[in-house]
Amino acid sequence: MSGPDEAREPPALGRPRLAADLRALGVRLGACLLVHCGLRRVGPLERGPATLAGALRDVLGPAGTLLVPTQTAGNSTTSRTYLAATAGMDAAQLARYEAALPGWDGRTTPSQRMGALAEFVRCAPGAVRSDHPQTSFAALGPRARQLTDRHDLDCHLGERSPVGAMCAADGQILLLGVGYEACSALHLAEYRLPVPPPERDYRCFRLVDGRRVRLDFRALDLDDSDFPTVGAALDGEPFVRHGRVGRASARLLPLRATVDFAVGWFAANRLAARH
Repeated sequence: MSGPDEAREPPALGRPRLAADLRALGVRLGACLLVHCGLRRVGPLERGPATLAGALRDVLGPAGTLLVPTQTAGNSTTSRTYLAATAGMDAAQLARYEAALPGWDGRTTPSQRMGALAEFVRCAPGAVRSDHPQTSFAALGPRARQLTDRHDLDCHLGERSPVGAMCAADGQILLLGVGYEACSALHLAEYRLPVPPPERDYRCFRLVDGRRVRLDFRALDLDDSDFPTVGAALDGEPFVRHGRVGRASARLLPLRATVDFAVGWFAANRLAARH
């Protein structure tokens, strides 16, 4: 028999409560908002990711646009995800594994390790997705197509990607239940450095007319290893808003100011370390 002091499941959170938390944090009516989310940390929700997505759209209003990452690193033979999955395989095993990788289809391929909110938005009626087989984003709202229309193969997260479009739109970033390691906008700062990172070779697969096609290209060798460190410095800036949404810690950042700060931080730390 359960005792009176036994821990009980906390009550599920509803859409109005989350909307109130988002407004208190500073999410702007009519904004373009890029959300990175660890949904489990927000707490039990009445209708799962639909509750949070609804609250976000309530706060953004009919003129606001919601953007989420829907990335798929697993279909690339040059990604860290692939290299970890294939570590220790011999040549025959590698060949079989690569042959089994599906081609990416922007209409049907699920995101990988981006979370339940991202998948909910990707599958929502009216959502549009950027055309990149590794680092796509999905968006809902009146500016969704504007944010996702251009995503060049050799520009994972730079000016010619939804991150660059978000910066041009003076968007906001919401880190909800996740840290700066998830903050894809910090990569835009790498493209803007006086001396950008070197390029490297990439390989991935996509579906073209129902047939898997291999894509080989060169792009910047992006590095997120110091994102928690630059994030710790960002946390001291007055433009970073801290709070809670549901039961999760949350940060709200203006994208332009965040990227500008990161450019200066990388220039002072990364580039200086090379000399």
